[in-house]
Amino acid sequence: MIDRLVRIAILSVPLLAAQPVLAKEPAAKESTAKAPPASEAPSAAPASPAAKQPSAGQSAARDRQKTCGAEWRALTDAQKAAQGPKWPQYWSKCNKRLKGDDKA
Repeated sequence: MIDRLVRIAILSVPLLAAQPVLAKEPAAKESTAKAPPASEAPSAAPASPAAKQPSAGQSAARDRQKTCGAEWRALTDAQKAAQGPKWPQYWSKCNKRLKGDDKA
């Protein structure tokens, strides 16, 4: 029990020492946030990572899903029951149809 308390005390010392430093940073940012220099704004944009472009197969799958989704929303309840009462079953059939694997 005492061993745990000693470990906690030892591990918490760096956090307690850093607390005043961390508390002062937002106050400094607030004062500069009122009038940021023009040079800071462009430098913040390149810091975000570039979005990875989807592959041709991923784009095609997304397009098929959007097409099937639009068809699903256009169906009435009776038509949905005939096609397959739930979205996963309808999506499976529609995806195969749009891919050209019209075996189902």
